[in-house]
Amino acid sequence: MAPQLYLITPATADPETFPTTLMAVLNAAEFSALLVSRGTLDATAYARLAAAVVNVGQGAGCAVLIEDDIALARRLGADGVHVTGGPEAIRDAVATLKPAMIVGAGNVHSRHDAMTAGEMDIDYVFFGPLEGAVDPQDADLAQWWAETFEVPGVLSLPDAAPGAADARGAEFMALSRSLWSAPSPAATMREIAAGLGASA
Repeated sequence: MAPQLYLITPATADPETFPTTLMAVLNAAEFSALLVSRGTLDATAYARLAAAVVNVGQGAGCAVLIEDDIALARRLGADGVHVTGGPEAIRDAVATLKPAMIVGAGNVHSRHDAMTAGEMDIDYVFFGPLEGAVDPQDADLAQWWAETFEVPGVLSLPDAAPGAADARGAEFMALSRSLWSAPSPAATMREIAAGLGASA
């Protein structure tokens, strides 16, 4: 069974021009979730980007998640938050947002991290980077999680390419860098989705 698709916006996304590119990618395949990556944006620029992405993503039927900002997620009417701050931050997000909104746990680098997060009424555990280098153990962790626990797992494959995208049993596969660096992100997405049997 093909994994569901989870899309991460680029860390350098321009709030003015990115929505058009995003719309084309979302039209190329069916995505379940979309994370607005904070990257290096300041609070004002991130809020502007997030507002645009929430509008486009929800219009395409995606659950749109904000990175580490509960107040902004609520203000924009996003679908939830992706938490990278560890157990205390996850606990706060769950207490504030559940059950009405999604809470996902990221920045997970060990079995202990994953199990700690998984005990807190979250909606998914995220393995791998939002950006930057890939650690080979992330895929092993995702596979172990998928084989052992019921809480859905997301495996980040920033460099996924057509014919070379293996979610290792995780329910969701997160795509990012290889799409946004391609000459045509939408065409690349169509090729990846065709290989997965997940085209729109």
